[in-house]
Parts: sequence; C-alpha cells; structure tokens
Amino acid sequence: MSRIVTFGEIMLRLAPEGYYRFVQADKYLATPGGAEANVAVSLSGFGMEAAFVTKLPEHEIGQSLVDQVRRYGVDTSRIVRGGSRAGVYFCEKGASQRASKVIYDRAGSAIALAGREDFDWDAIFDGADWYHFTGITPALGPNVAEICIDACQAAKAKGLVVSCDLNYRKNLWTKEEARAAMTGLMEYVDICIANEEDAADVFGIRAADTDVTAGQVSREGYKDVATQLMERFGFRKVGVTLRESISASDNNWSAMLYDGAAFSFSKKYAVHIVDRVGGGDSFTAGLIYALLNDFGPQEAVEFAAAAGCLNHTVEGDFNHVSVDEVMKLAEGDGSGRVQR
Repeated sequence: MSRIVTFGEIMLRLAPEGYYRFVQADKYLATPGGAEANVAVSLSGFGMEAAFVTKLPEHEIGQSLVDQVRRYGVDTSRIVRGGSRAGVYFCEKGASQRASKVIYDRAGSAIALAGREDFDWDAIFDGADWYHFTGITPALGPNVAEICIDACQAAKAKGLVVSCDLNYRKNLWTKEEARAAMTGLMEYVDICIANEEDAADVFGIRAADTDVTAGQVSREGYKDVATQLMERFGFRKVGVTLRESISASDNNWSAMLYDGAAFSFSKKYAVHIVDRVGGGDSFTAGLIYALLNDFGPQEAVEFAAAAGCLNHTVEGDFNHVSVDEVMKLAEGDGSGRVQR
C-alpha cells in the first residue's frame, strides 16, 4: 500500500454554535483543523496509509490534537513535541449574503517557531511514496519555509511524488513574500493544486473572463492558467478547483485536471453548504487517492471533485466520507436519498 506523508500546522478551531456571530457567542465548539492534517485524515478514511508531521507542545492541548488525528488512523509517530502553544483559529459560519470569517491566533505556535534540526526527513520519508504540503506552511515564517525546502529536497532524493496546494493566505504573508518563497519550492513539485484565485495571488497568472466575486468562472481561462503553470514550472499535472460563489450558503463546485496533453473537467455540483472549510483539502486527498490507484484523468478529477463536494456537507475541517460514498456521487448519484 502507498504511504503518504503530509507536513504542516494543525490548530484548534473554535466556532460559535450554528450560525451565531462572534459578538453573540457565549460558547464555542472546539475541533481540530489544518490543511495538511485534513488531507491525511481524508486519505486514511479512504483506506490509505497516511502520516502527518508537525510540531506540537507536550501539554494537554497539544496532546488532544495528536489524539484527534490518530483516532482516524493517521500515523502520528513523527510529530515533534515542544514549544509552548498550539495555534488557534476562530471560525464564524456565514449564511446567505453574509460571508464566513476566520480569525487566526497562531503567532508563536510550536510549528511556527520550529527549527530545521527538529525534523529528520530521511527517517520521516522512509518507506513513503508521496509527500504533500501547502502554501500555508512556508507562510508561517522564514524558518518554516527553510524546513519546507529541506523536506522537498529529501523527498525528491528518495524518489517521492511531491504535491503542493498553493493555498495563499493573505493574513499570513504578502503576495510578494508568497511569490518569492513559493517560486523556489515549485522546482520540487510534481502535482500542483490551486483554486480559482491562488495562481493569480501567488504567481500573477490570471484567468480571463473570470470574476470570483460575481461567481463567474471561465473554463477557457483556467485552461490557460494551468498551461502557464505547467510551462513555467514543469509540473506533471495541475489540478484546479472551480468555485462559483452564489452566496455563503450556496456554491457551484467543479474541478479541472491538466496532464500536459488534455484538460479533464468534472461535472458541476450545486452545493448547499453545511461547513465551508476544507473543500480544497478534500479535493486534494481525492486526487492523491485517485492518482495512486491509477485512475484515468477523467475518473480522477471526478473522484476528487466529488470528495470536495461532500466535504461541504460535513461539520468541521475533516472530511468523514468513504470511498463508496465518493464513488456513488462521482458516478452521478447526487440524489441524497436515505441509504438503507
């Protein structure tokens, strides 16, 4: 069985009940979340061997985050312990025309203050086939960006496939900082994943005839985006999630996969959103699963898009869906009928 290693920050997500706003809330639900942890949990749920690597404090909050990942079958044996705090993010669910909001409280977290000496990548990648990280991780600080380079170099030396979700976060760094750091990392990446905004924010590659705010996404424009990304960096494949935001409650969701020879587009899903966070991570996990199981391009993008779609129907960051559920949707059964 293929082994996938992901590296990044896992945080404590604190969210008001239901659709309460921050200013209304008198209690918060605490759940785990973080892009690379989300991917690892999804892959484990698909029956894959997944490991998550990070740094967390030894106190009870740090341990609770380790336990939350491990309970879903993810290998946590390479998580480094140390530092004094785990990152936190507050998430307020949007509804209708009111947008969701995220407030980070992650400065000085254990992973943000980690050093290159904390991680033995040769040992971490022993027996692994795939390494995944996102653009969020190097954004945590110059030291973490150096750790990302170390990881990528070690992964390539061992012959792993390397995937990266560009995942630009404006609250963590500027576009100029992102472009400088991510350009250097891209030389190690085989599979690049982006959403409808990332390529523009990080590399200045914009899709024609697209207005994200108005919910207008051009297929032809994203063919050009994927082509430019592949020509600039030499990726093997480029995956793009295409979100048409009608409102905070309703989105159209689809995806594209480009392999250098052909463009494959998934079907489009009209999604009524239960929880907005983690859709892109679930797409990534679906794509990794599909490629490691030798799905063809069309089958792969359909599976990945369906996985991302279903994540919008699940509370929390983690995508608690099975391969059978994803396959059923990918094959066209989106009826939502009770399964007995």
